[in-house]
Amino acid sequence: MNIKLVESLAQVVQSLSPEERSLLEEKLKTHPENLSESEKERPFYETATPAERAKAFREWAASHPGDRPSLSDEAISRESIYGERG
Repeated sequence: MNIKLVESLAQVVQSLSPEERSLLEEKLKTHPENLSESEKERPFYETATPAERAKAFREWAASHPGDRPSLSDEAISRESIYGERG
């Protein structure tokens, strides 16, 4: 622990105006490390239903252009992927 740093920070905090202290407190409250588990936003995959995940996947897939040519059968054949393996 860096005692000098903590003392310096304490002096800075003590010198803040009430408005500045209020702003600092708000910043500290909203910092991800200081949020309680219930306040943290959970990822989509944890909260979404199977129907919501399926809908999101379909929307993601539809967002990609569909006018690109597909790979040929030769391009995806086992021999072209692995080559001559012994």
